[in-house]
Amino acid sequence: MSIKISYKKGIADKNVKNYVLFSNEDFAVYGLKKLSLSRSLNQINKTINNYKSQKKDFLNFNINPNQKITLIKVKKKQSSTDIEKLGATFYNFVKSNLINNLTFFDKNILETQSKNFIDEFLHGMQLKSYEFKKYKTKKVNTDTTINIITSRKVPTKIKKNRFASLLEGTNFTKDLVSEPGNILHPDEYAKRILQLKKFGIKVKVYNKKQLKKLGMGALLGVGQGSIRGSYLVTLEWNGGKSADKPVAFVGKGVCFDTGGYSLKPARFMEDMTYDMAGSAAVVGLMKTLALRKANVNAVGVVGLVENMVSGNAQRPGDIVKSYSGKTIEVLNTDAEGRLVLADALTFTEKKFKPKFIVDLATLTGAIIVSLGSEYGGLFSNDDKLSNQLIEAGHKVDEKLWRMPLHKNFDKLINSKNADMQNINYVGGAGSTTAAQFLQRFILNKTPWAHLDIAGMAFSKYGGALNSGGATGYGVRLLNKLVEDYYE
Repeated sequence: MSIKISYKKGIADKNVKNYVLFSNEDFAVYGLKKLSLSRSLNQINKTINNYKSQKKDFLNFNINPNQKITLIKVKKKQSSTDIEKLGATFYNFVKSNLINNLTFFDKNILETQSKNFIDEFLHGMQLKSYEFKKYKTKKVNTDTTINIITSRKVPTKIKKNRFASLLEGTNFTKDLVSEPGNILHPDEYAKRILQLKKFGIKVKVYNKKQLKKLGMGALLGVGQGSIRGSYLVTLEWNGGKSADKPVAFVGKGVCFDTGGYSLKPARFMEDMTYDMAGSAAVVGLMKTLALRKANVNAVGVVGLVENMVSGNAQRPGDIVKSYSGKTIEVLNTDAEGRLVLADALTFTEKKFKPKFIVDLATLTGAIIVSLGSEYGGLFSNDDKLSNQLIEAGHKVDEKLWRMPLHKNFDKLINSKNADMQNINYVGGAGSTTAAQFLQRFILNKTPWAHLDIAGMAFSKYGGALNSGGATGYGVRLLNKLVEDYYE
């Protein structure tokens, strides 16, 4: 079910079939006196009183045979996230009751609520309504039309609407993650990123030949077994002052991950189309920043590869030379994401000299063992950046939990044959040693954070603000980070 929203100035219409009004926690109703309804206020309040004992969040009842009222219970002083979750829950109510046309009155908001209450509520509804049905051959029209009767200035272009921009960026990320591997391989992915030029983003694609010349042996080693290309793609949004250093975001874009010769079991391989979710979050974030004309200079860098098995694929025991000049012994070809990020991180730091770097990756199964699907793992060399990320995540319900980094973990990834090895075979601390590995490729002490989102990028069961499948995790979190601290 998709949601179409239209705003218009006006007053209540006697012909509206479904009114939506907000009430306080006791279902005392505001705004009914302003509506020209065919049933008295006393009668409606009597109906409400009959519902109170049922402890429902939503009441839906007839005013007359042709008109209904839906009441939404609103608690006092809710956070933005609480309001979005209320909207998401209301979406489920609308879907289950097959309501396809609703009229809200934005003046009917309790005074204790945020001035953006209606926008936040609808944003939650829209986030929850996302479905990926591109490849369903039977098309079913299940649109819900929402009319907003408003006294405010009616929103026009999407670039002026923060919520619409954020929704489009988040859904773009979900679309990318949801695509099957035979469609969204590295060649196609690079083409889709190039389409973002129309929003004012500067995009540059480095192909296999250019990457070889640059010396990105770690990234190229991962992709060498595929018939598809391997790419590094940079996205630049220059919305701040020309002299300002950019903020930088780096994403792992393994479009499909067989594990290489360190082959994954079949039951774990089927979901590996979403092993590029870190890169998708970066791309969706950059689209969001461009759409809302963010007052910041931002850089996105994504490494796009496919980790396949072939006669030309990387072997366990191979040694590759990274863009940093450091050598890596590849003991496990299924620890490939850190190889892609190693080159991307050093390149980002050297070329763009950013204020900070945040990388995102579905990097380790160990982080799911640690944190499940409730928190993303945060590893960082900088307390200030860590605290900003945790606070931003709390505000948008994309939570992070800081995990340890320490020099004592280095001995677990030191190699006898190269500068380091790509996996810890001693056992334990799988996510931490992966992050410790990545930290070695931050060469100039740039503030850096690594977000291991393996448990957050995809959900079989859905969450408060998504209906299952790709979650778009990271877009709203990083947009909030930029919005609160860097604009």
